[in-house]
Amino acid sequence: MMRIDIIGVYKMKVRASVKKICKDCKIIRRSGVVRVICMNKRHNQRQG
Repeated sequence: MMRIDIIGVYKMKVRASVKKICKDCKIIRRSGVVRVICMNKRHNQRQG
């Protein structure tokens, strides 16, 4: 499968252990998946 990345679009990081990176990061749970959402798009993560 071909994968195309667009420059300037931040994808969500997938990590085994998610943690807050800054004071604006929030840990939430959506559909059984733990996520970190933040105003800084580089800090977005999901557990998996």
